[in-house]
Amino acid sequence: MTPSDAPDGARAAPTGVLALAVQLRLLGVRPRQRLLVHAALGGTGLRAERLLDALRGVLGPHGTLVVPAFTAENSLTSTAHLARIAGLSGPEVAAFVARMPAFDPERTPSQGMGAFAEAVRTAPGAARSGHPQTSFAALGADAGRLCAQHRVESHLGEESPLGKLCWEGGQVLMINVGFSACTAFHLAEYRIPKPPLRMYDCVVKVNLPGGGQGEEWTAYEDVALDDGDFAEIGRTFPDSRMRRGRVGGVSATLFAIPDAVDHALDWMTENRR
Repeated sequence: MTPSDAPDGARAAPTGVLALAVQLRLLGVRPRQRLLVHAALGGTGLRAERLLDALRGVLGPHGTLVVPAFTAENSLTSTAHLARIAGLSGPEVAAFVARMPAFDPERTPSQGMGAFAEAVRTAPGAARSGHPQTSFAALGADAGRLCAQHRVESHLGEESPLGKLCWEGGQVLMINVGFSACTAFHLAEYRIPKPPLRMYDCVVKVNLPGGGQGEEWTAYEDVALDDGDFAEIGRTFPDSRMRRGRVGGVSATLFAIPDAVDHALDWMTENRR
């Protein structure tokens, strides 16, 4: 779910806002689109602010830009959390958990999502969904509606911004990112008959009855998310359903979320056990 598997290094290319806008249009980005963006900009020479300006310019006032703003470490059961406490003694783990900051959608930074996702999250007027592990941030015409009512029991399911984007024909733009980071594939996991479930446990900010804020832990059951085969699912995603090009000198891919979810569902139904 993170853009850490950048498949391509930077090459000399124009990276000004106007040049990026032209490249995005050539790839197929259009006004009014609802666009979910994954971008790994480290070492590319691309600046997050310039890419953001270019995308907002192409999408126009009626388009919507969405990014993952995940906080993977905010769960006692997440892989990210377990890696952080590996090797600690029982008392050390208890002390670490007691210090874990509660998720606050207005202030908590995303974790491992990259500079571009943070540029969107912190931009004036940005909306963010309230899920304590898999929130999304958005800018544009439908930002508030897409981010509203993100149920805690639906990390990346139908009642998440991803689910809404799929039903409304949203697109995915991946810049310097491989398919192992394709969040859209997770929605297919919710559409498998009787998907495996697991428990999650997160700490969140809550409003207190007398005013002010406190913290509380919340436990919930949801689909057991697994991105271990996403690279293989991406390798079998038909080229006819994608548009490939270059943005700022690095590889970029554009495709429809419904196409990605349908393909992933077919692949998972046949290959997952």
